[in-house]
Amino acid sequence: MNKTFTLCASVLALSLLGACSTSNPDVVSRNEAQRMSQVVDATVLSVRPVTVDGSQSGAGAVTGGVVGAVAGSSVGGRREGQVVGVLGAVAGAVIGNAIERSATREEALEILVQLRNGERRSVVQAKGQENFVAGDPVILVTTGGKTRVSRAPVVSQPAPAH
Repeated sequence: MNKTFTLCASVLALSLLGACSTSNPDVVSRNEAQRMSQVVDATVLSVRPVTVDGSQSGAGAVTGGVVGAVAGSSVGGRREGQVVGVLGAVAGAVIGNAIERSATREEALEILVQLRNGERRSVVQAKGQENFVAGDPVILVTTGGKTRVSRAPVVSQPAPAH
């Protein structure tokens, strides 16, 4: 029973790794909430699709190793179980690392913009709900060292006083 519980908990933890981190511009982290951000106006020069490589924090390897060790140790007798448990731990660690890297890989955009002062910047962010094309007016929102690109809000001029 204890081995089964450990195995199920490990598989669940491994499956949740993909939800741990995101660069999606439509998701704001708790650290960014209620903080003043710097906003800069810009114009999109070009947009190209890129892939953000997945992370390898070690959590996938550890979880996979535990799953492999538990599964392997239940094979055969005591001696066989120990040997297969070690082999299972190694194989599980390699597989868990690969799963973590694949689960945290993101399709993204590299957005090249030109600021009003003529400087150019490049921002890579996950694909969000907004689509950008060359010539679009955008804003760069920077909070805590992270920058995201958003469509510039339409600013209406106040009616002149009579």
